[in-house]
Amino acid sequence: MVAMGGAAHARTVVLVEGVSDQVAVEALAARRGRNLEAEGISVVPIGGAQAIGTFLVRFGPQGFDVRLAGLCDAGEEDDFRRGLERAGLGSNLSRADMERLGFYVCVADLEDELIRSLGAAAVEQVIDSQGDLQSFRTLQKQPAWRGRSTEEQLRRWFGSYGGKIKYARPLVDALDLTRVPRPLDRVLAHV
Repeated sequence: MVAMGGAAHARTVVLVEGVSDQVAVEALAARRGRNLEAEGISVVPIGGAQAIGTFLVRFGPQGFDVRLAGLCDAGEEDDFRRGLERAGLGSNLSRADMERLGFYVCVADLEDELIRSLGAAAVEQVIDSQGDLQSFRTLQKQPAWRGRSTEEQLRRWFGSYGGKIKYARPLVDALDLTRVPRPLDRVLAHV
């Protein structure tokens, strides 16, 4: 069961795949001096892209009819597109159409976007500041990951280590605000 918090009373709902995405959006809002709760904006993790339809029905024109926005990974873009179409928010939607509706796609995922925006060395500094650099070095020594790019290793480490939620805020906090990943920047600007 996904926690809904104050979403049922929000004027705007940002639908994201998971808790790490929620933390990242809320961290960027805080860095930009925004108080989403005071603005009537709720960021709702839906528990995976396959659930988008349920949440669009709940919050879209057939439900609470609030302003909607969202963020998804490239691999889940089709799920979000179909959900938007089934909810009556368009047909034959292109990525540009989805963006006009406030739904943005991360390539490949939000962690990948953050790694590219920060650079691998800065991400390693963040990991070190959290006391986890040795764990990352252990992954780098594994035969399956030797010889791969540091960026690939970092993505794998965040996924396998379970650090997506733990690192969402520290990675966003480390961003130069002029280099925020486009999907993260745009979804927040949309609301």
